[in-house]
Amino acid sequence: MSAQAPLALLCLPCAGASASMYLRWRRLVPSWVRIVPVELPGRGARMGEAFVEDFDALVARICTEQAEAMRGDFALFGHSMGALLAHGVTRRLQSLYRPLPRALLVSGSAAPSRRDPERFDGGEDDASLIAELRKQGGTPEEVFASEELMRITLDTLRADRRVCRSHVHVGGGAPLPLPVHAFAGRQDDIEALAMAAWSKETGGTFTLDWFEGGHFFLRQHETAFLAALARRLPTPLHQAHFHAPLQAHQGQI
Repeated sequence: MSAQAPLALLCLPCAGASASMYLRWRRLVPSWVRIVPVELPGRGARMGEAFVEDFDALVARICTEQAEAMRGDFALFGHSMGALLAHGVTRRLQSLYRPLPRALLVSGSAAPSRRDPERFDGGEDDASLIAELRKQGGTPEEVFASEELMRITLDTLRADRRVCRSHVHVGGGAPLPLPVHAFAGRQDDIEALAMAAWSKETGGTFTLDWFEGGHFFLRQHETAFLAALARRLPTPLHQAHFHAPLQAHQGQI
């Protein structure tokens, strides 16, 4: 598999979700990209495990568990909570003097320095969480219609809100020596300046691509988003004869 896809793209899920949100990307990205959906404890294939509700502890777990996938040519992607985790993993790798990703790609999340500390202070009762899911718009109707799926989703979202609440931004560190590429929805409630502040995290290239849509613009405009993602990914260091099957029209960005 690695001979066919020299760049591993580790994908971290948003709050309330599992690694399955990225499975379909495997057949939609260029052939030189190997999608590695990262499953967090307590969901999906790891549902029998306890949630990790502390940000730093979860970052440390990811760095340990994904050590094999983060050997060689790799990049990190995360959406919303996943973006914060991807950034946290990159910073931890840097502090441990481990190899860094070729690029950090973040979506639907304010930069760590611009996060609203009160964003996750709302209620964690079922009704409040369901209202949040409805507002964000990324949950299929089948989930709302199923008592079992709703319970799994709410329990996961509740744990992930605690992860986000426990995130503490530590300023003053050296910029990351790698490109940072951000993606955002024009109708999301994250301010443009909060997205642009990701530029402060890197001493290298920074880009910010905008799409029509809300918090889940990457689903609403999946084809255009994946085309933009592919353009931002670093070319594999040992690319030989790889041809991208993704012939996506650009759409509005």
